[in-house]
Amino acid sequence: MRIITIGLVAIGLCFFLNILGLMKMLPLYLTSPLLFVSILFTIYRLNHRKTFKGFKG
Repeated sequence: MRIITIGLVAIGLCFFLNILGLMKMLPLYLTSPLLFVSILFTIYRLNHRKTFKGFKG
């Protein structure tokens, strides 16, 4: 649950930075990949929470 919260906070922060990039206060070529990576990280963590890792033995 903590990882999801961290991911959502990261998406919110990167979205705010991207808005600043769209207003030409920050370089857009830096803020857009940050937003993409934070969304990708959050979706990856949501999809791989309960996967079967095989039998131990």
